[in-house]
Amino acid sequence: MVILGIDPGFRFAGFGILKKEGRQALLLDYGHLTMSSSDSLVIRVGEFHDFFEEKIVAWGVTVIALETPFLGKNAQNFLKLGYLRGILYLLAHKHQTTIQEFAPTEVKQSVTGFGGASKDQVARVILQLFPGMEVPKKEDVTDALAVTLCGLWASNQNSFLTK
Repeated sequence: MVILGIDPGFRFAGFGILKKEGRQALLLDYGHLTMSSSDSLVIRVGEFHDFFEEKIVAWGVTVIALETPFLGKNAQNFLKLGYLRGILYLLAHKHQTTIQEFAPTEVKQSVTGFGGASKDQVARVILQLFPGMEVPKKEDVTDALAVTLCGLWASNQNSFLTK
């Protein structure tokens, strides 16, 4: 099983990829996609599609893990985030993968033990779970890895983590 966790965004989209082998989970890839805010929405949606389709194919992804969206201060951002989520649903259909969704509090609770944890607290736990991992420049990456872990744990509890 190969799990791709994504923290979608129109400027930065974080991702993490774990492969489950027996009771171990191997960190295969992680990082972020950067898209220019000066590019049109059409271009950024296309870049997002192409980037994540390449990851799905290259790593043989079988599960895509996402956080459920929440309506923040800006309804337009919430709506636009739906475009990216739609792309991921289309890719899941095209490549016959499963999509798992987790509430933000569920992700924080699973990773840190506290559903109201800050992004910094989530990042610290992720870095402890994957020693030797290069510290990501964007919180989107550690957020995506937290979602990836939830996908792993939902698929099979108590896996041992390695890099």
